[in-house]
Amino acid sequence: MSAVLSTTSPAAGSQTSAAATIDGFHLVIEALKLNGIGTLYGLPGIPITDLTRMAQGEGLRVIAFRHEQNAGHAASIAGFLTGRPGVCLTVSAPGFLNGLTALANATTNCFPMILISGSSEREIVDLQQGDYEEMDQLAIAKPLAKAAFRVLHAEDIGVGIARAIRAAVSGRPGGVYLDLPAKLFAQTMEAAAGRASLIEVVDPAPRQIPAPEAVQRALELLRGAKKPLIVLGKGAAYARAEAEVRTLVERTGIPYLPMSMAKGLLPDTHELSAAAARSYVLPEADVVVLVGARLNWLLSHGKGKTWGGKAAKDWGGQKFVQIDISPTEADSNVRIDAPVVGDIGSCVSALLAGMGAAWPRPPAEWLNAVMERKAKNIAKMAETLAKDARPMNFHSALNVVRDIVKANPDAMLVNEGANALDFTRSIVDMMKPRKRVDVGTWGVMGIGMGYAVAAAIETGQPVIAIEGDSAFGFSGMEVETLCRYNLPVCVVIFNNNGVYRGTDKNLGGGADMAPTAFVKDARYEKMMEAFGGVGVYASTPAELKRGVEEALRSRRPTLVNAIIDETAGTESGRITSLNPAAAKKPQA
Repeated sequence: MSAVLSTTSPAAGSQTSAAATIDGFHLVIEALKLNGIGTLYGLPGIPITDLTRMAQGEGLRVIAFRHEQNAGHAASIAGFLTGRPGVCLTVSAPGFLNGLTALANATTNCFPMILISGSSEREIVDLQQGDYEEMDQLAIAKPLAKAAFRVLHAEDIGVGIARAIRAAVSGRPGGVYLDLPAKLFAQTMEAAAGRASLIEVVDPAPRQIPAPEAVQRALELLRGAKKPLIVLGKGAAYARAEAEVRTLVERTGIPYLPMSMAKGLLPDTHELSAAAARSYVLPEADVVVLVGARLNWLLSHGKGKTWGGKAAKDWGGQKFVQIDISPTEADSNVRIDAPVVGDIGSCVSALLAGMGAAWPRPPAEWLNAVMERKAKNIAKMAETLAKDARPMNFHSALNVVRDIVKANPDAMLVNEGANALDFTRSIVDMMKPRKRVDVGTWGVMGIGMGYAVAAAIETGQPVIAIEGDSAFGFSGMEVETLCRYNLPVCVVIFNNNGVYRGTDKNLGGGADMAPTAFVKDARYEKMMEAFGGVGVYASTPAELKRGVEEALRSRRPTLVNAIIDETAGTESGRITSLNPAAAKKPQA
């Protein structure tokens, strides 16, 4: 489908002529294509059904989901994986609200995403006259998005999409909302003028070079460090700064700690990785270099016992160098002694240039102490993983996954849950960057199937999704989507019959099950079989291994129902301290 044709009537006595026109549907499609966006994630319905049909007809790939939140999560992680904004299409009001969770999550995680929603007509909404799915969507989206725009006229579609793209990827990336009222799509204009109004965005995320004095300040602080540490965040992974980061680590000899989605920037088996000594290096370090990492709850806000403080609010005495594209991130929790503001690749390159060819290695006492703790903890973990627990626990199951991921380093790993997340993060090594995607900064459950769909589509690689049985429930119906598009995704559900554990009892003694308990011995694999995929019931490590390896070989949608000891796991995983009641209870 190309331009919509209409006939204009000239003055009486003149010859009839036909002028080509283009409608709002096609202006939106052509604006997206002009800017290299080839895939749309969404859920069709009023008023965007025809937009999805026409987009597919014009060569865009349209991936239709069963719930807008999952489509939104897919768009957000597509943005992380590609560096271009992922686009999610939703219907108005309830559909928009479903997508809004994913938009807010994208903004919090700094993933570039654009949520495009159809909406009711402005004049009816503003007078609150009761239109179909009436809602002031722009006002609702603004507090949860990096930016929000509304387009009312066809001639402004090009500007609206250009602004959304630039806002999503420039500076600190985030979620952008674009409101398109229903009657916008049917508006027409002269085709040549319409196409001329479209904008191909030039250099939407330009390099931001750090100030020379900021670089020198950081180098002076680092030069005097006795126990330096580098912390890598997912911002470094998004920035594709793995080459610069590796050079920084290896030239300086400084131990590094990767956050979960930064795993693989350097192989987790690298000799300078301090991941296995995390609880030792954080309180002991004297100068910490944050590279695309934020001192939020995932790093205990840079204070408290994690960092050597005596109480939760105590500063441990460390000095911080923070490399971040946003100047407002500095001092958000503790004093940042040397903020270096700019894009991560430019900032790390500037540090390397300032170091010159020779840079003093950290004191041997520090390196030896870190390596000693690391070796001790790795040996202890190896001993735990070697145990043949029956029924399987998280360790024996993940020992299988660990070996499979090691043998298939190009495969994508999606991970969510409580215990399923925590144990996978600490047990399964990643060898390459941007191969692990998980719940990120918000810790929100429900990202699993959306992330898995987008990871398969955007990378073309097989996907292994490690899911807690509770986490899977948020997006489980999307197994139909996996089958409909025949995606090479292997979903592994760690099934221990409940949230955290399957052993909780009804404290009131009634017939209802405890709120954290699920149906015993649920056959999740039957869900995949119902839609034509492969279901595997795995009660032993050998069955789990066979099921996942066959899924990777066949590239067929597969769900492995991995039966885990229902007593395995702890309440709230490793964030029990955030659950006041659980913190007071002994764990099984």
